[in-house]
Amino acid sequence: MKPYFAFQWHITDYCDQRCKHCYIFSEGKCTDLLHMPLDGMKKVIANCEDMCKQLGRTPYFYITGGDPILHPDFWTLMDIIKSKGYKFTTMGNPFHLNDDVCEQLKDCGCEKYQLSIDGMRETHDMFRKKGSFDSTIKAIKHIKDAGIKCAIMSTVSDVNIKEMPEVIDLVVENKVDIFAFGRYCPTGEEKEIAIKPLEYRDFLDTLWKKYEHYKAQGVKTYFNLKDHLWTLYLYEKGIFKIPESADKNMVYDGCHCGICHMTILPNGDVYACRRFESKVGNVFEESLRDIFIDKEEIYRDFDKFEKCSKCELRGFCRGCPAVTYGTTGSFYGTDPQCWKEVE
Repeated sequence: MKPYFAFQWHITDYCDQRCKHCYIFSEGKCTDLLHMPLDGMKKVIANCEDMCKQLGRTPYFYITGGDPILHPDFWTLMDIIKSKGYKFTTMGNPFHLNDDVCEQLKDCGCEKYQLSIDGMRETHDMFRKKGSFDSTIKAIKHIKDAGIKCAIMSTVSDVNIKEMPEVIDLVVENKVDIFAFGRYCPTGEEKEIAIKPLEYRDFLDTLWKKYEHYKAQGVKTYFNLKDHLWTLYLYEKGIFKIPESADKNMVYDGCHCGICHMTILPNGDVYACRRFESKVGNVFEESLRDIFIDKEEIYRDFDKFEKCSKCELRGFCRGCPAVTYGTTGSFYGTDPQCWKEVE
């Protein structure tokens, strides 16, 4: 158990984009755009603090939306967080970032600002909107000049998977601090992202070689191995080894759902993970501690995983249950990109 508990906090639904792979607006959802009221945001912080105090954790906020900067009380919230001394990450769009805004964010304690790049210019703008790619490249400099770490997150699908090596070159060229990617989580009737298991393994192999190449050159970009199937890849290469002291009944790593992460929406609904239908309560009606202990327990029943429970990597990997849910309708099903055979 890590000392921090992460809260992905969507303070607003308002956004400058309608990305094709956005889970918030999929299936015609979120027709009534909401800002969480200021009094509500104060209650959220108090509830998070109370939970963490009881569990011996420190709250860590990922402030997002929509685009959080579009919230009318965004800077008031920043002042509140600053007064409490919490560090945080902002996840948003590039369109409202300039030197002054980024300097203000840094002053308020923002450690990292996460942007998205989902392919090269034409592909990225197809997913998001025209001009988004160039605005993102410009925003990287504003963020870094303010002394904030810049993170780039990519969503990988069959549409852009072949462009990811170029995206890595791009982030290195722009001296991005952190790069990571996650797989597209199918929503609605679209249940297939068309990446076959062995194709995905080859993709990881291509990226690993590129990562190693840049690390050998002394590039400072941190390549975050966010997708848990990296663990399987590195295990097969002999780079990751299961510790001899590991208890096969324990969970040490892998998906954080139900362990050290939860999501809070603008209406106060609490999700175990925002990438699939996992509502477990409401922050304005219940104690987050009670939600975590009692209602998120179903996501900690690791023996229910159809395939992962039989795998020696059960305590370290488990793939992405959100992608599995989006594809099969079951949190405990088989990750559609996992290539490992288990008996």
